[in-house]
Amino acid sequence: MLQSLAGSSCVRLVEQHRSAWCFALLVLGYLLYLVFGAVVFSSVELPYEDLLRQELGKLKQRFLEDHSCLSEQQLEQFLMRVLQASNYGVSVLSNASGNWNWDFTSSLFFASTVLSTTGYGHTVPLSDGGKAFCIIYSVIGIPFTLLFLTAVVQRIIVYVTRRPVLYFHIHWGFSKQVVAIIHAMVLGFITVSFFFLIPAAIFSVLEDDWNFLESFYFCFISLSTIGLGDYVPGEGYNQKFRELYKIGITCYLLMGLVAMLVVLETFCELHELKKFRKLFYVKKDKEEDQVHIMEHDQLSFSSISDQAASMKDDQKANEPFVNSQSPTSNDSSLNN
Repeated sequence: MLQSLAGSSCVRLVEQHRSAWCFALLVLGYLLYLVFGAVVFSSVELPYEDLLRQELGKLKQRFLEDHSCLSEQQLEQFLMRVLQASNYGVSVLSNASGNWNWDFTSSLFFASTVLSTTGYGHTVPLSDGGKAFCIIYSVIGIPFTLLFLTAVVQRIIVYVTRRPVLYFHIHWGFSKQVVAIIHAMVLGFITVSFFFLIPAAIFSVLEDDWNFLESFYFCFISLSTIGLGDYVPGEGYNQKFRELYKIGITCYLLMGLVAMLVVLETFCELHELKKFRKLFYVKKDKEEDQVHIMEHDQLSFSSISDQAASMKDDQKANEPFVNSQSPTSNDSSLNN
């Protein structure tokens, strides 16, 4: 008897604080996922870093042995300056000296990466004025970009997602949830094909040093707005039509970002995902819900009454053969 009472009390406690327990599990799962990623990246990349360090150490030692007139301190000062310039997008190599990082097309590409929060980091402002302008430009431009993308996605999703799902649901009689799931999968496949697979194949042809995996990696890192900057197209010294190529990449990034947001919004509207998200949300109090409902009812009632009054006025104005006499004139005629 006591065990059954204790079990029922535990079940009640869990049910009453279900959202808190789910949120705690979500936080724990996210932390474990971070640790898992750190372990995998460390185990995979650390051996390559060790080999690269050993190789660079041997090259440096061999260079100092071949050039005995140069001290190690002088060499390190030169390399430090070269690395600082490389971090700002300026290369010391002769084959890359012809590419300017701040011509119009490169600046347009940089502005698009800043506003979309991709931020490759291969080109950064050098002057104090450029850094100050980048701060002001980003503070205004990033919310403006979010507003622009939200408005574009809301209009596209009506014709791409909601109307097709309703069409198959109404005219073909299929279940709305099943149609929504199939539509989301098909839309995701089309997006992956036209914004990941096909562009990756094109980049692998246009970029001499990229294979298909590296090109697909660039597409994913760019359209997910991660923007690591280890692969940036159009930076080769023998790149043909570089200005046109940069403009095309800018358009690809903007359209691809819109496509990604449309797909994410489509999946977020699935009934199953909505139910899953609600597990981690805080439930509203009933009093707040009632106040919100009453305010909504009052607003809707006032708007309906205003619309009815305006419709009556318009109807009277448009009715033919109606004398627009005032009540005072009618009373006077009756008295007479």
